[in-house]
Amino acid sequence: MDTLITGVVDWFTVPLQFEFVQRALLVAVVAGVVCAVLSCWMTLVGWSLMGDAVSHAVLPGVVLSFLFGLPFAVGALVFGAGSVALIGVVNRTSRVKEDAVIGVVFTTMFALGLVLVSRVPSQTDLGHILFGNVLGVSDADIWQVLVLAAVVLAVVWFKHRDLTLYAFDPVHAHAVGINPRLLETLLLGLLSVTVVVALQAVGIILVVAMVIIPGATAYLLTDRFERMLAIAAAVAALAAVTGVYASFHLNVSTGGSIVLAQASAFTLAYLFSPRQGVLRRRRIRRPRPRAATAS
Repeated sequence: MDTLITGVVDWFTVPLQFEFVQRALLVAVVAGVVCAVLSCWMTLVGWSLMGDAVSHAVLPGVVLSFLFGLPFAVGALVFGAGSVALIGVVNRTSRVKEDAVIGVVFTTMFALGLVLVSRVPSQTDLGHILFGNVLGVSDADIWQVLVLAAVVLAVVWFKHRDLTLYAFDPVHAHAVGINPRLLETLLLGLLSVTVVVALQAVGIILVVAMVIIPGATAYLLTDRFERMLAIAAAVAALAAVTGVYASFHLNVSTGGSIVLAQASAFTLAYLFSPRQGVLRRRRIRRPRPRAATAS
């Protein structure tokens, strides 16, 4: 018994002896919580595809920032915001539906990024941007994540009520004097910043999962938005810690482990949610056997 307890304690404490694990936990938890908070609005508004578009469209900006020696956040923010603006322009000036426009823009931008990557002599850092490198973050990366995360959370805190009203009823928001177009722009801007925050943790390819899965999981577990925010943040933080520990002990991808931990939480909610779980609904729908009647 003592051996088992010692093994469990060592499983949790040994990784913390390494500074790179401590850094990874900090960045993964902060990025996960920020993405989780924003994912609640992404889920309610129905912008999952938009999150995918922005996360892929920032790749050319990241590559150009690498070429010119600028912080990755600069190019990512420029191309993220530019892609959102381009989607809006094409959508308003053509008969093509929005989902098709999103698909055209984000695949084009991602393809442009891949072409630029193929022309860069050293692809080490760019490979980390594609797949994440949370175990190798520098002090500058940590400060970038912390500052951008603080900006996103501060804006969300001050505009919380307006954003929530817009998510639930944009028509009513407009009726009470709130500009839905302005809130839409703000939400898309926050999405671009959030994508940059999550790049260090899971990379461009998996970042879309972090801005969708926590909110979708919380949506299955509660009908109250305030509680949804708390559940999504808790799921993301727990998945971040689980993913970092799993990657350390199993020697596997950290970003992939974090996303798989989030997907596991979603699966459990999908199956066993007290109100929305599939198994719960099946038990409710199952017809009760009729009582025997006397002849």
